[in-house]
Amino acid sequence: MSFSGLSLEGQVALVTGSARGIGAALAMGLAQAGADVAVSDMVDSLEVARDTQSKVEAEGVRSATYSLDVLDLPSIPRAIRKVVKDFGRLDVLVNNAGIRIKKAALEVTEADWDATVDTNLKGLFFCAQAAVRPMIDQGSGRIINIASQLAVVGMEDRAPYCASKAGVAGLTRVLALEWMKYGVTVNAIGPGPTDTPGLLAADPRTPDEVQTDLDYRMPLRRRMEPEELVGAAIYLASPSAGATTGHLLLVDGGWTAV
Repeated sequence: MSFSGLSLEGQVALVTGSARGIGAALAMGLAQAGADVAVSDMVDSLEVARDTQSKVEAEGVRSATYSLDVLDLPSIPRAIRKVVKDFGRLDVLVNNAGIRIKKAALEVTEADWDATVDTNLKGLFFCAQAAVRPMIDQGSGRIINIASQLAVVGMEDRAPYCASKAGVAGLTRVLALEWMKYGVTVNAIGPGPTDTPGLLAADPRTPDEVQTDLDYRMPLRRRMEPEELVGAAIYLASPSAGATTGHLLLVDGGWTAV
């Protein structure tokens, strides 16, 4: 027997950066929990995003694909208004779009810093700001920010990334305090290393080098799969999480327990 407290039937969710990787997995998971899902990504990823849309629709819910580049601030409210027009409401925003640049702190350029912080923190904030407006009008909503285990611990060669994700954790708490009075909860998920195309592209190490590092840092001793984050997202989006806000839910294979 299913537990209705985790059902998302009748809800509409928007997932940024959902063409592939964690975003695609979360879009699928929310659909499997019953939500209609708006898929979104940058223009050059829309063809792949439409594949995600097709998989979402195969779960028997509505879906559509939207162009949304979090670095293009004017495009954010336009995309969200279009989602609300097409679906009639917006109940859940998953702020997933993000990048990482691996580089020693002494070598980080202003361009590296701006690209990382503007994508992971600035863009995330303005997506949340635009999404909360229709949520306020309807008196309820869920915002889920994708942070990282590196929001609470450091790692060498990740200065802009760690700074941006720590910022996400702090911003989540502030928005939770400000928006609870509107019936909107704001939480974050902190994934550990997850097997995604973006992570693989950014990691030049050999498989043996990766495994040695995971054996040392992570009790799980492997990278996680994107699907292992779905349960956390469903919970935070669900009626069961009505009293959960301002929380960073770490799903990191024990990384921060070491």
